[in-house]
Amino acid sequence: MTLRKICGLSSSLVCHRRFLHDTKARSSRVFSGVQPTGNLHLGNYFGAIQRWVELQETDKELIFCIVDLHSLTVPQRRADLSANITRLTAGLLACGIDPERATLFLQSAVPQHTQLGWVLSCLTTMPRLGQLPQYREKAAEHGEVPLGLYLYPVLQAADILLYRATEVPVGQDQLQNIQLAQHLGKAFNRQFGKLFPHPKAVVDEDAGGRVRSLRDPSRKMSKSDPDSRSCVYLNDPPERIRSKLKLALTDFTSEVFASPERPAVTALMTLHALAAGLTLESVRSAAAGLTTAQYKLLLADVLAERLAPVRDAWARLEAEPRYLSQVLERGRQRAAEEAEVTWRAVVDRVQLRLS
Repeated sequence: MTLRKICGLSSSLVCHRRFLHDTKARSSRVFSGVQPTGNLHLGNYFGAIQRWVELQETDKELIFCIVDLHSLTVPQRRADLSANITRLTAGLLACGIDPERATLFLQSAVPQHTQLGWVLSCLTTMPRLGQLPQYREKAAEHGEVPLGLYLYPVLQAADILLYRATEVPVGQDQLQNIQLAQHLGKAFNRQFGKLFPHPKAVVDEDAGGRVRSLRDPSRKMSKSDPDSRSCVYLNDPPERIRSKLKLALTDFTSEVFASPERPAVTALMTLHALAAGLTLESVRSAAAGLTTAQYKLLLADVLAERLAPVRDAWARLEAEPRYLSQVLERGRQRAAEEAEVTWRAVVDRVQLRLS
């Protein structure tokens, strides 16, 4: 009799034993997700994806999820969502995500995310969710707020806890959502018995936060910015990068140096430092004798050179949608196996019934 058939009987003893074995045997497990909305830009790369690629050189177990259900919290055209999933999958692989060393899959392909999300939603309150800053920001923007946007952090907690993640790389803007996941894991353990580990928020130096809009340095680079000139996308061709950098905001001082009083120029120099692996002082040396207008062209060349391998690989991968589907399917199979074990442990503790 297979493990799945055994787990389908009245006792979930085998699933529980496997859970305990896996928890002891594996090293730390990292979970992170990305929404398939729009294109990947330099903020995404330096803020998250570059770190994901580096983690592949460690002994950590890596689970990366394309969180398409989260993207539904804002209106989506069906054709756009499908195309964005394909584009994002190709982009992640082009950046260096290796499906042999990391599990990459689509959130909606594993139904236990929403099942666990419902259980966790019964362990929190509306006032707690209403206090989260991202909800307040979106509520101010939208007026009538979709229920999905309100419950978004609970589903995010389910994403993390379903795989019993021990580490979650995040930026500062997501820290309170991870704290909610920690709270819900503790609440479940307290009410139904120990199951979920404590997921640690890993807040690296916020490189993504240091990548600012080319048109407004007071804002982060964002794909939701209505001005497409504010972002450098990872698959932008050199001429487009050059065009955007020419229009990047600077100031009336022609010399290139960083200063709190010069946020626009400092933002460009910071981007240069991230792309070339330099210090700001080294960037200033490289720009010696250049005006800010000339420096922007130098930076455009640096970015175009850095992104060339990604851009070329991305174009090749997007031309192979069948391969991309196979990558996501293999990832789904691995993720679903782990999700099923956790979900059956939840069912056993809550005393739900499975057919």
